[in-house]
Amino acid sequence: MLDLSEKIAIVTGASRGIGRAIARTLAARGAHVVAAARGDNAADTVALIEQSGGRAERATVDVTDHESVETLISGAVAQHGRIDILVNNAGIARDQLLLRMKRPDWDDVLATNLTAAFTAVQAALKPMLKQRSGRIISVSSVVGQAGNAGQSNYAASKAGLIGFSKAVAREVASRGITVNVVAPGLVATDMTTAITARAQDEWATQIPLGRIGTPDDVAAAVCFLASDEASYITGQVLAVNGGMYM
Repeated sequence: MLDLSEKIAIVTGASRGIGRAIARTLAARGAHVVAAARGDNAADTVALIEQSGGRAERATVDVTDHESVETLISGAVAQHGRIDILVNNAGIARDQLLLRMKRPDWDDVLATNLTAAFTAVQAALKPMLKQRSGRIISVSSVVGQAGNAGQSNYAASKAGLIGFSKAVAREVASRGITVNVVAPGLVATDMTTAITARAQDEWATQIPLGRIGTPDDVAAAVCFLASDEASYITGQVLAVNGGMYM
């Protein structure tokens, strides 16, 4: 079992779905989790972690506001003295064919999915460089690797996370900091549960492993990359997609 005891982890978008699963899995491995989301949205995540005997705290953040993100990071450092793990998970989708896409839908997706990661990583690198250690993991998507019609903004943001992470990985490797990406495929979240069972079955036929993924599948990959066992892995994309894209 991966041991993250005494590690301080920040997870953005921790209120539900993949973000909640990541926060719970990190806490189950011993990390103290700062579950960050808008308003009080991460309160339920914290309650679930504490009910399971884990350690967590709620943090309010608007990832599109650089001051809010910087306050999140500086607050965690002030309280705990360090940051060991940063998980950039917050993300949105505003799907539309490119010819019909409105500029605000492009801007909002890029601001939330990509620019927010830039802000968080830049802020987190300061304490990580000082302590000469750290794990940075960003949640991309199979869409960022393969593309998908009607999701040009989402695909651009998720592909951007991959290029961004590889570049930063090269910049900070000498300081003991690893930077990696997890790219989920089709995962059972609030969005996919609204889709008909027939549609889900049809999609599952396109996945070699024959099933839609779960948030816990993604969380397990993030937990591995956050651990000491992954200390020699950086600048990589770990695809969690059941073989959907190879």
